[in-house]
Amino acid sequence: MGAFLLRRLLYLVCLVVVSTSVAYVLAATQLNPRARYEGRNPPPPAAVVDATLDALNLNDKVPLATRFGRWSRGVVSGNLGRTIDNQSVNAEIGRRMWVSLRLVLIGSVLGTLLGVAAGAYSAVKQYQAADRILTVFSFVVLSIPAVVLGVLFKNAGIGLNNLLGFKGATKLLYTTGEMTPGMDPWSWAGIVNRAAHMVLPSLVLIVIAIAFYGRYQRNAMLDVLGSDFLRTARAKGLSRTRALITHGLRTALIPMATFFAYEFALLFVGATFTEKLFGWHGMGEYFVDSVTKNDVNSVAGVTLFVGVLVLMAGFLSDIAYAALDPRVRV
Repeated sequence: MGAFLLRRLLYLVCLVVVSTSVAYVLAATQLNPRARYEGRNPPPPAAVVDATLDALNLNDKVPLATRFGRWSRGVVSGNLGRTIDNQSVNAEIGRRMWVSLRLVLIGSVLGTLLGVAAGAYSAVKQYQAADRILTVFSFVVLSIPAVVLGVLFKNAGIGLNNLLGFKGATKLLYTTGEMTPGMDPWSWAGIVNRAAHMVLPSLVLIVIAIAFYGRYQRNAMLDVLGSDFLRTARAKGLSRTRALITHGLRTALIPMATFFAYEFALLFVGATFTEKLFGWHGMGEYFVDSVTKNDVNSVAGVTLFVGVLVLMAGFLSDIAYAALDPRVRV
């Protein structure tokens, strides 16, 4: 098992290096940081623009290989460069990373657990009322774009606040921001306030995850319900519930473990609509804004961050796969 995990780790590291290098080359060739200074009145001197872009390693007049070499050396030393606004990319990612983590961790983990449980139960109750309800729920939710679902939850939160008589700054559910400005984030009132801000955007991710993983888990569970090993377990005296959980669900979770690990990593920049709608300044918003601003270093930094997350997710999924499937350990 150790040799297997080491090979997978080396493979994933190579993948991160290649994907990040390609992302930097694409960003440096397709984005135009010089456009930020065009159309100004009066126009800034060309020498000043070149000097500014040189200081940020964004000058398109410098050969691409030279710019990539400078950026790569900075990455090796732990410096991801400066944004087009002359801010530290490291500091920006460090700040926004925790914003996205708070949102994604609760939404995706809770949604996945509920989705797996609902999907497994739906498979066991195939064609019964619970199965049909989950099927309809999943198809309806998955057919609605995330941005529309976010707007629906946001409007529902506003309507609920009005219905219960919450006016002004104090609300039951908040529809904008991570917390009310001016509050101590670590006081009891601040923690409650953060939780109230987190409810609606988390619900969007939870509902989508339940619908998504519920369908996958249902199909995976149906594949193992008629397996010989389940009949053997029942013949040895195991109850139906214990056989389904110990042997059936464990086998059905093997493909889901890999799927969830990668999906969780990609959600850091994939919850863009949710962050935008609810005013959460996380990684998804940062990536979209960086592309809009033609900020090469920020785009490359976010790509590297996601690449490292995917590496970690892939490695953890391999460990989970080995834990669930004894054949991998052998």
